[in-house]
This record gives sequence, C-alpha cells and structure tokens, in this order.
Amino acid sequence: MKKLKVLVAAVCLVLVTNVSQAQTKIGYIDAETVLYLMPEVAKIDSLMRIYQADTIGREYTSLLQNYQHKDSILRDTVAHPLAPAVKEQYQKDLFQLTQTLQSWNELAQQAYQNKQNQLLGPVMKKINDAINAVAKEKGYTHVFSRETLLVAPDADNLLQAVAKKLNITVPPQLLPGYKPPVGGGIR
Repeated sequence: MKKLKVLVAAVCLVLVTNVSQAQTKIGYIDAETVLYLMPEVAKIDSLMRIYQADTIGREYTSLLQNYQHKDSILRDTVAHPLAPAVKEQYQKDLFQLTQTLQSWNELAQQAYQNKQNQLLGPVMKKINDAINAVAKEKGYTHVFSRETLLVAPDADNLLQAVAKKLNITVPPQLLPGYKPPVGGGIR
C-alpha cells in the first residue's frame, strides 16, 4: 500500500511538471530588424537628417559664429581698444559660450534622441502590438529579444509571423535556414 502511494505521488508529480511545461511557450524576435524593415523608417530617417541639419546644426552654427565674432573683437583690442567694462563683458560672454559649445554635443544628442523617439513612437507601438498579437495567436507566453538569447531554435523566431502581420517583406538573408549563394566569394 505504501509503494502504491509513492507511485501515485510520483505520477502526479510528473503530470504536474508536464502540465506546467506545456503551459509555457517561449518565443523571440529581433524587434530592431522589424523596425528597419518598416517602410515608415525611411521617411523618419529623412526627417531626422533634416532635423539634424536645420535645427540642431543651425543652432550650433549660430553659437559658433557668435563665439568667433566676440573672440575676434577681443583679439583686435590692440588696434581698437575696448573700455574695461566692455572687455570684461566680452570675456564673460566668451566664457559662457565656451561652456555652451563644450556641452553642445550632449545637448544635441539629447535633442536628437527626443525627436527620434517622438517620430519612432507610433511605429514601435505598431510593432509591439503586432508582436503581442502574434504571441497570443501562436500561444506564446513569453517573448524575448533575440539579443538576450545565446541559443534559440528557428521555430520560435517570430520575425516572419510579425512581418506578415505588419505586411512587410523579410529579405531572404534574414530567414531561418538561409544559405548564401555558392561562388559569390571574393577573388
């Protein structure tokens, strides 16, 4: 009787383990690849180049020209002497402009990142919604970023399913099992 109880307990334990394993299905995707396959990204890249040149670049150029102008006035004090109060103000302005120009790279990167996030936000939401829909349709309980996995089977790669949901084409070299053409090497 005691052996029967142990056997029943062991069978129950195996069944519970199998049921819990069957309920967990893990998939993965490279969302950044999906992002760059989206047609909207080309337009966003173009808008970001314009923003870089017209907004961030224009402001930097203005600051630099102001600095160079004030610096040239201070350097020319031999030929055209300045009143001490004016000279002191120019020196303060130059010091302030020097600090602003030195921190400009950080400010420009932050402004660029904010603008990029603003433009990419709706696209990323679209991608996340597609990933969630595919995961739900296919019964995945967990979806990880491809970069976090060291080993992952092709069968659990959601790239094709998400691309299909978003109506975008995946280049053949990104598909599982892709083999480059033979004979196309460097000579």
